[in-house]
Amino acid sequence: MTEAILLVGGRGTRLRPLTVHTPKPMVPAAGVPFLTHQLARARAAGVEHVVLATSYLAEVFEPYFGDGSGLGLHLEYVTEEEPLGTGGAIRNVASRLHSGPGDPVLVFNGDILTGLDIRALVETHTSSGADVSLHLTKVADPRAFGLVPTDADGRVTAFLEKPQTPEEIVTDQINAGAYVFDRSVIDAIPADRPVSVERETFPGLLAKGAHLQGMVDSTYWLDLGTPQAFVRGSADLVLGHAPSPAVPGPRGERLVLDGAEVAPGARLTGGTAVGAGAVIGEGARVHGSTVLDGAVVGPGAVVRDSLVGTGARIGARTVLEGAVIGDGAVVGEDNELRDGIRVWCGARLEAGSVRFSSDC
Repeated sequence: MTEAILLVGGRGTRLRPLTVHTPKPMVPAAGVPFLTHQLARARAAGVEHVVLATSYLAEVFEPYFGDGSGLGLHLEYVTEEEPLGTGGAIRNVASRLHSGPGDPVLVFNGDILTGLDIRALVETHTSSGADVSLHLTKVADPRAFGLVPTDADGRVTAFLEKPQTPEEIVTDQINAGAYVFDRSVIDAIPADRPVSVERETFPGLLAKGAHLQGMVDSTYWLDLGTPQAFVRGSADLVLGHAPSPAVPGPRGERLVLDGAEVAPGARLTGGTAVGAGAVIGEGARVHGSTVLDGAVVGPGAVVRDSLVGTGARIGARTVLEGAVIGDGAVVGEDNELRDGIRVWCGARLEAGSVRFSSDC
């Protein structure tokens, strides 16, 4: 049975303030920590043993997931004392793997939401005889990504840094952040120092003539590295656009967890998720947004494509559009917050203190 490594040690700095108190993979998406979706999909693909490579706020993971039996998994946890990069983190957990030298080991990044056919990636790896296989996806604008061209047989021919000119865009295929390694390749990564698989391990293997196989799978794929992407990913899980067996309710316009209170005149649409103990006031309109546990959205408020943190309070008639409100923050009534604004955890905005439009 294939086993897996999940890389969940990142600090999630691009996601702040969501990650001030919570590691990125534990931020709720569609009602449960995002990591739950990844673990559930791995289990559905036949994985039984997962080692979590943790670092930032490492103490949060095990109390929540325990030994993994609730998900039908055997989970182990390894904590980096110093940041080791993607390759260093993989090497750091190698002693917990049960695989033999020629066995395949799945590796996932903890911030990618994807519909990848995991079994197909493992099959591609074993049938091609590759040393490492990579999930590749096609993107419309590859300038923000490293490019991974392949030959007619799917064999990787190069790893190209983010292209700067049109002439450098030789493919629309990018590294999608899921891999299958032969166990022997993991053991050959240098130990006890930072290593990047993207910049050191993969190019080094290619230079030595190793077989790196690419599998293009262009189903749903989203990097959840920014607050706006995270909100969108949660909404897509609720709507059913992104697959997961871990969504705690039927797919549709809204997901309301037990213990939440939604006023009869409130409207929840676009894959909105409302956490336990949250309150949505009369006449509020919430679209494509995440309202975490214990948060309050006041009467007549409009919340669109936004995230309201745990225990935060949004005043009556306040408008949030593309906003992130940190845990415990208070936004008074009649404010208007737009365009990617981030309100830090515990901050307080008085009534009517921020507007983007003039008073009518």
